[in-house]
Amino acid sequence: MPHTPHPPARRSRARGRRRLRAAALLASAVSVCLVAASAPPTPLGVGDRLFPHLGNPGYDVAAYDLSFTYSGSNTEPLRAVTTIDARTTADLDRVNLDFAHGKVDSVEVDGEPAGFATAGEDLVITPEDALDEGEWTRITVRHTSDPVYPEDREGGWVRTADGLAMANQADVAHLVFPCNDHPSDKASFTFRVTAPDGLTAVANGLPAGVDRTGGTTTWTYRTAHPMATELAQVSIGRSTVLHRTGPHGLPVRDVVPTEHRAALEPWLAKTPGQIAWMEEKVGRYPFETYGLLMADATTGFELETQTLSLFERELFTEPGYPKWYVESIMVHELAHQWFGNSVGPATWSDLWLNEGHATWYEALYAQETADKPLEARMKAAYGASDGWRAKGGPPAAPKPPTSGSKTGIFRANVYDGAALVLYALRQEIGRPAFERLERAWVTRHRDGTATTADFVRIASETAGRDLGDFFQGWLYGEKTPPMPGHPDWKPTPAPARAGGA
Repeated sequence: MPHTPHPPARRSRARGRRRLRAAALLASAVSVCLVAASAPPTPLGVGDRLFPHLGNPGYDVAAYDLSFTYSGSNTEPLRAVTTIDARTTADLDRVNLDFAHGKVDSVEVDGEPAGFATAGEDLVITPEDALDEGEWTRITVRHTSDPVYPEDREGGWVRTADGLAMANQADVAHLVFPCNDHPSDKASFTFRVTAPDGLTAVANGLPAGVDRTGGTTTWTYRTAHPMATELAQVSIGRSTVLHRTGPHGLPVRDVVPTEHRAALEPWLAKTPGQIAWMEEKVGRYPFETYGLLMADATTGFELETQTLSLFERELFTEPGYPKWYVESIMVHELAHQWFGNSVGPATWSDLWLNEGHATWYEALYAQETADKPLEARMKAAYGASDGWRAKGGPPAAPKPPTSGSKTGIFRANVYDGAALVLYALRQEIGRPAFERLERAWVTRHRDGTATTADFVRIASETAGRDLGDFFQGWLYGEKTPPMPGHPDWKPTPAPARAGGA
């Protein structure tokens, strides 16, 4: 559940205790302090196998308050203030935040100026007084947020035809704002976006106020559930916000380029029915709102940003995409709200739980609404699975991204390859047990994070027997195990290589 930030007086009392302790131990502490002060700032990380320097140890973020001021030009840096409320989990002389691609003007820790330096892609902050384990602290960073990136490092802000949107997955939220940029550290978010009149700003969560003054408007949004940094979304543009009602009175709001509103409306009208379809499969929608953000931009992907999924507008207006395909992609991003957003990955190696489930419900929806057989898709995936494993690693142990291609973890082995694991599991334990497992998974870990081991554990509980060996082969094996119920399914041989070096 979200944490509540500390009362201000608590921090000052802790500082008083530390100063008394420091006075009593001054002689022995001097040499230690000199050594600590002289040590150069270094980048840290939480040790993620795929992104070793992502995230930071020593604290748990409870809340982000992000303020962005947009000039009206998406080629100019935004002025920004990031405020972080966090609880320390260790004694800290310094606090590392992930932040790159912005200029830091000042840093305060609990209202007092703090030193700061850059180390790799970390902002290393040195508060006036060291922080004790178990203490609440508030960090305020005044900085810029630059939407223009070098060619080899895209992500974060996405420049659209009329403004900006965000695409932070997997590791680029810290190109937008200082943060603990790892999905294991969820927090509540407040967004305050100031833009010239005539533009509309929307963010994750529900609106919490609009303030118009001096030719600008400040839009405030707050999340009701904790969120990973990679799922943050802010849209600024000449947009129309459309409202409709989903199951159980759920507020559904879509953000569309105003000039394309009429063309997009038939697609948007499908969302409430898709939510109802997902609820029949896995239970009630887990957040306070949902909707689609149609961006006038070519990204090459769609993205499950929490409560407001990002889509390329052309996906819906290009006549070449079949209707059933577009609808199944809508369901893919919707399914992520349960799998990947509400239940987040504890590490990036657990990505298969996100993408495998989203692909599973995408394929199941296509079968049930467009007569696209799930079994045929899974048989094709089985044929390709050995090749996917060789190229990208098995589903739960993907190979690290190659240099300069950090989104390279998003390979076929964690999409259809991981959906194939779920198909094999349903074959192994039967459909009723599988459906109970899916509901139990999103209920037990709602608003939290979970690991592959957690999924194996709850699957075994649901099946009433140990599935460790089954999952070992399907999730970690170099070769794809035999498919239960389909002994005739065989890997497709790789095509022979042409002559040459």
